Amino acid sequence: MSAPVLRFAQIGCGVIGRKRAAALAGRARLRYACDLDPARAADLSKLAPDCEAITDHRVALDSSEVDAVIVSSLNASLAPIARDAALAGKHVLIEKPGALNAAELREVAHAAARTDVRVRLGYNQRFHPALQKARELIDAGALGPLMFLRGRYGHGGRKGYDREWRADARLSGGGELIDQGVHLIDLARWFLGEFPTIEGHAATYFWDMKVDDNAFLSLRTAGGQTAWLHVSCTEWKNLFSFELYGRDAKLAIDGLGGSYGVERLAYYRMLPEMGPPETTIWEYPRGDDSWAAEVIAFIDDIRLAREPSPGLGDGIRTLEVVEKIYRSSGFAT
Repeated sequence: MSAPVLRFAQIGCGVIGRKRAAALAGRARLRYACDLDPARAADLSKLAPDCEAITDHRVALDSSEVDAVIVSSLNASLAPIARDAALAGKHVLIEKPGALNAAELREVAHAAARTDVRVRLGYNQRFHPALQKARELIDAGALGPLMFLRGRYGHGGRKGYDREWRADARLSGGGELIDQGVHLIDLARWFLGEFPTIEGHAATYFWDMKVDDNAFLSLRTAGGQTAWLHVSCTEWKNLFSFELYGRDAKLAIDGLGGSYGVERLAYYRMLPEMGPPETTIWEYPRGDDSWAAEVIAFIDDIRLAREPSPGLGDGIRTLEVVEKIYRSSGFAT
């Protein structure tokens, strides 16, 4: 006997909300599309039959026809909506970074524990095919013991970027570090584990805003493995580069599709005689199926009653790294 189809509400109907809602097609039922802009909610509701457009998320939270919600709103409202959803007994996929700070996300965790619901953090990049393949190779021992990793991620903004909501710490929680930087921190934790040593700084070099446009981090595990990370919104040419170094081989991931270039994974295996490595390259030019893979994982979290990964604990620890860098750099948290 097949499992009943789960019923979802999409809260926040912008670009990311639309990607999230579209990923539900054929996998779950979209019951509500919610946005403060009624036109945007109405437009997204057309993605699914019998989907109702609303402007008040409490309608969805009060509905017995909703099992789970996806929250893709501005950072300032992510945690309050997710907390209310959890208290209403709804499972939650909450967009990264999940909150303005770790304290807000801890409140979501307390609510989820009270009602025994699953809460997944939307760190979508874990589901990109090159990163999934990297995880597979590392788990198979293809790199040997990991030594360190290096990550760079950046974009060039756009005219007026410093007047958008991301430049207002009250709405965003910070600048580039809490925007794109959390992705690199999450990936670094996924591959290397916890970082008791957190060093680095955030700075504003170009944009006329009171939040950071660049951040530089050096994170170390208890065993001395290092994650060296740089995020920037002064990159001008969009960039994603993530390199993992083992004693026996190296992995290099470049691009995320679209303006970041074709997603590509290179495996460089050291030979016994050293010198030029044996090289294997995978390319993923067919588009981004990470949104679908992530929603499938979330549906499995719910049906199997398993702890999501990444979950609230991961989100909290990632934000703790962000907050330490912001405090040491003179940015209020």
